[in-house]
Amino acid sequence: MKKLSLIIGLVAITLWAMAQRNLVRPEDVKAFMASTTYVVLENNPTSEFNIEIREAVERSWKITPYKFITAKEFNDMRKDIDKSFLVLIQMRFDKDKIAPTYNFLSVSMGAAVSKITDMPDICSVPLSYKDLPDDTYTYKLEGIIRFMQNYINAINDNPKLIKKDAFKFYNKNMKQIKSKELWVTESALEKNVRPLAEIRKVYKFNIKVVNPEDIQKAILEKNPNVLYLHKVGPEGSRLQWRVWKMILGAGDDQLYYFDMHTISKSKGDGFLAKDFAKINK
Repeated sequence: MKKLSLIIGLVAITLWAMAQRNLVRPEDVKAFMASTTYVVLENNPTSEFNIEIREAVERSWKITPYKFITAKEFNDMRKDIDKSFLVLIQMRFDKDKIAPTYNFLSVSMGAAVSKITDMPDICSVPLSYKDLPDDTYTYKLEGIIRFMQNYINAINDNPKLIKKDAFKFYNKNMKQIKSKELWVTESALEKNVRPLAEIRKVYKFNIKVVNPEDIQKAILEKNPNVLYLHKVGPEGSRLQWRVWKMILGAGDDQLYYFDMHTISKSKGDGFLAKDFAKINK
């Protein structure tokens, strides 16, 4: 599936290095709240991303009015300062020792700038490594866009929450994880902790290893008792570096845990024993 970036022909600028993007300003957030959000669809109308994002937005996008547009229309409209965009982009962290390209779901404001990296980035969430199949993340899309709206409302109400490490402040919710049931897929766990017997050694509270469809169902039903793990890792990609880990509420769309590590001999692709130790307290 072709992703929206300069890697395809319709959009002429690749979005590199999130670290180069300017920190969002409170006035950018206010401008977003007053805007119409244009949801950018991919060229293939039957792509899994298009199907899932359209359904998720129609059900759950409440924060602004919205319209669906094509990649070409995005390229024509992105310099309009009164418009906001929900768009799948590709980003690379050029300062990393190893620099794979990642898929991010981004909410950005239009700006009359030549570089997409200079568009105000209201909120961006990692989805996957670039070349992985859509189904590594599409079953979680509705939960992710609900969380993004939750986050934007939070920074709109309290601009002091706007920081470089955007989601770290949610780790204050970590102690609440043990009061709910944590759902994970086996592939989201580092190999050493995939057996339930190993998980039990480092995490003593309620946890289930489930299928992606189970997580999607919990999100759709807004199950208040379920938390789910969103892990972004290489999963066999040639270039391997960053692994993001987010624990989200299926019912309240809150973030309960956020961390990122880089691949090493002691830290593999997935939620680590060390992560379980943190949330076990």
